[in-house]
Amino acid sequence: MSKVAIIMGSISDMPVMQDAIDILKQFNIEVEVDIVSAHRTPEKLFDFSKNAHTRGISVIIAGAGGAAHLPGMVASMSPLPVIGVPVKSSNSIDGWDSVLSILQMPGGVPVATVALNGAKNAGILAAQIIGSHDKKVLETIISYKEELKAAVNKAAEGLNK
Repeated sequence: MSKVAIIMGSISDMPVMQDAIDILKQFNIEVEVDIVSAHRTPEKLFDFSKNAHTRGISVIIAGAGGAAHLPGMVASMSPLPVIGVPVKSSNSIDGWDSVLSILQMPGGVPVATVALNGAKNAGILAAQIIGSHDKKVLETIISYKEELKAAVNKAAEGLNK
């Protein structure tokens, strides 16, 4: 069974990152959650990044605010796909510093980046990556997308009544 690691630089990121946890649990994907600070626990960051793939992790979601180095540093050391979630934190410049820190990675060190505070989409993207090789997860994603479509169609019908 595939597992997604969700890490964040600080406990203050948890309200945002909870959306990724919730959607992955909805898809019945095992989740491991931890705080790994690029600046305050660099040794833990190195150990996590270099060894996540040996523990059954398939995808890493990393949320960070402010300077937001966590996703890029993880991606520099891990062979796994990394999805970055820029978090609008108390020390950020309206979130733009976080977005640009995660988005502007150098060639060879990709980080898939979602919208500011977009942890739900990070969880969905992680599930889609896993679904590319796990038929059960793929079927769950297909059902989820059909539910989204049905909700929009129902809302549209309500406009005409």
